[in-house]
Amino acid sequence: MLAAAAAAAAAATGAGPGEPSQGRRAELKQLVVQECGSCHGLRLTGGLGSPLTAARAAPRPSQVLAAVIGSGRPGTAMPGWNAFITETEIDWIVAQLLAGAFVDER
Repeated sequence: MLAAAAAAAAAATGAGPGEPSQGRRAELKQLVVQECGSCHGLRLTGGLGSPLTAARAAPRPSQVLAAVIGSGRPGTAMPGWNAFITETEIDWIVAQLLAGAFVDER
């Protein structure tokens, strides 16, 4: 019964089970483009930080990518985002990075 209620709520918000709502996904995309883009390049193809392209991310396990986003990389300019976004949101961002959803390769 609880699973059915969760599925109905997810359908109403445009999110699958364990995914951020459609509105939150738009906020997360904006966060990635603006905040991550300030170091990883406005098109996320590299800058101070490495490119956030699917090709660059693909060889790395999703758990490693999520850990870097959540905890940052000590000794570098990469901050951790755990204080601002949830694990579910981080997992969604990782999935989008691996799909190349944020990269503008004009």
